[in-house]
Amino acid sequence: MGSLTALLFTYTGRANRAKYWLTVAIYLAITLLLIAIGLIMFGNSLLAIGDEESEDMIVGLLSRGIGFTLIVLVVYIPMVVSGFMVGIKRLHDRDKSGWWLLVFYVLPGVLNTIGESLAAGWIFAVAGFAISIWALVELGFLRGTPGPNRYGPDPLAS
Repeated sequence: MGSLTALLFTYTGRANRAKYWLTVAIYLAITLLLIAIGLIMFGNSLLAIGDEESEDMIVGLLSRGIGFTLIVLVVYIPMVVSGFMVGIKRLHDRDKSGWWLLVFYVLPGVLNTIGESLAAGWIFAVAGFAISIWALVELGFLRGTPGPNRYGPDPLAS
């Protein structure tokens, strides 16, 4: 389990495509679990609408909302930090600086936000989408640098 913790919560070294996709699968499973928990918590509250007075129902929804928000924060914040760590290691495997994550993870959102306030916003949306596709190819599909590079030994070396 130590190697999984190192993979998820350190930014040094390199991560090959298999490890990258393993973490994507872990993040997806956690996200689906959070969605299921949210649906169960709020679904039970909504089903009880007819059984309780409206004031009790509102208090119940708020308490479940606060509880769910705390669950999401406790799980989601470390997941986001971990996503950055794995992305940095994946870029290191490609012999690129981790700073490229700002382009891959942040810039598409910034471009979409700018585009929402402009008449020709679709141009920004297309640019953000193109960067997202580039990030997917760069991080998920292209092979890392063969042999050692400035970030460490080849993770595929036998």
